[in-house]
Amino acid sequence: MSAGYHHFVIEQGANFGQTLTLKDSSDTLINLTGYTSAEMDLRTDPEQSSTVLTLTTGNSRIALGGTAGTVTLSLSATETGALTAGDGYYDLEITNSAGFVTRILEGTYSVRRNVSR
Repeated sequence: MSAGYHHFVIEQGANFGQTLTLKDSSDTLINLTGYTSAEMDLRTDPEQSSTVLTLTTGNSRIALGGTAGTVTLSLSATETGALTAGDGYYDLEITNSAGFVTRILEGTYSVRRNVSR
């Protein structure tokens, strides 16, 4: 499976949540049972080693949905409020119990500035 592409818009100071449903080429749900972790790094430049923010199953910003084939991304309003407005890049990888890493999504993101205080 090759990685898909998506642009996320994150609103500064607001909760962010996205649920992705993984399907194969025949439109069948991909069973994520046996996948033990996921990681999504946000960077302002894909060549930088430092991250703007990291979402993982370990820090509860990513949840894997087993047989439902879902990957849920979530950030609190406090977390998005700490982000600087601007654009960047990300990729999203999942890892199974054997340590096999699959890159499922890549793309760009925009943090839109919060005006209300």
